[in-house]
Amino acid sequence: MELSLEFLYEYGLFLAKAVTLVVAIVAVILVVVASSTRHKAEKGELKITNVTAKLEELVHGLKEELLDKKAYKAYEKELKKQEKAKSKQEGEPKPKSFVIDFKGSIDAHEVESLRKEVSAVLAIATKEDEVIVNVESGGGMVHGYGLASSQLDRIRQAEIPLTVCVDKVAVSGGYMMACVANKIYAAPFAIVGSIGVVAQLPNFNRLLKKHDIDYEQHTAGDFKRTLTVFGENTEEGRQKFQQEIEETHVLFKEFVAQYRPELSLEKVATGEHWFGKQALELGLIDDIRTSDDLIMKKAQERDVYKVQYQIKKKLADKFAHGASLTLNAIVNRLAEKNRPV
Repeated sequence: MELSLEFLYEYGLFLAKAVTLVVAIVAVILVVVASSTRHKAEKGELKITNVTAKLEELVHGLKEELLDKKAYKAYEKELKKQEKAKSKQEGEPKPKSFVIDFKGSIDAHEVESLRKEVSAVLAIATKEDEVIVNVESGGGMVHGYGLASSQLDRIRQAEIPLTVCVDKVAVSGGYMMACVANKIYAAPFAIVGSIGVVAQLPNFNRLLKKHDIDYEQHTAGDFKRTLTVFGENTEEGRQKFQQEIEETHVLFKEFVAQYRPELSLEKVATGEHWFGKQALELGLIDDIRTSDDLIMKKAQERDVYKVQYQIKKKLADKFAHGASLTLNAIVNRLAEKNRPV
């Protein structure tokens, strides 16, 4: 009986590993397929929303619902006066604020929309206008977030004031983007920082050996591949991999110092992250404020427009997203089961 239970346990463990491995491989294949299709011309549309007008409509609707008839008539009378005053100032256009949302994934493929949004804004914005970018990202691939940061730098180079708002999280690559701004605002409990580099990958070499599965990898060049998922890793490969990580960290620190020279990198470039109020004390951000508060205030002074480029999702992208969600669900369940009480 003990032998039977042990066999079932071993078999179940192997089956769980096999399923996880298969799901991971399928997810990688689908992501590769989706990435390859992105090189083709993607169809999308640029959507511009007048945020100021939307807020005015909201206020008007609330006044109509909440005020009594006398108070509402007085409000409408005052509104007409304001509209007359506006019509007299039509020859003096108000400065504009352009709002862009960036919610980044690990591979930062959202940069494809960002580059079009930035190009659209730069085509019409003047130095009297400003751009507000709401960044939400836990970071990801260096080259993806490097390109996203470069898109924001295009705004800086055009000498148009750039503000970044962080309501939830902007760490690692997310902070790489945020630091480009002239001003950074964050909510009190938003997570900011993580100026560091991390790289990790599983290695299935012992599992393959246990089941007598051979794996071959051929390269030209000593360090064409430093670490491998299925092969046996060497100490030399590990050292080279670590060296590359350290070099990337140096570049990251130099990038942050370029835009926020007053920062003490010895304190903040440790890979740690902080909440908004702590980040303010360290100089990682400039003020505590949510994007909602900032945009509502700007709408009283300026014409605020939200700019959004929407790409139509392809079938491969939908499958890749579904596979990613499935894999995350499996990992989370395993984590829950193995979490200490």
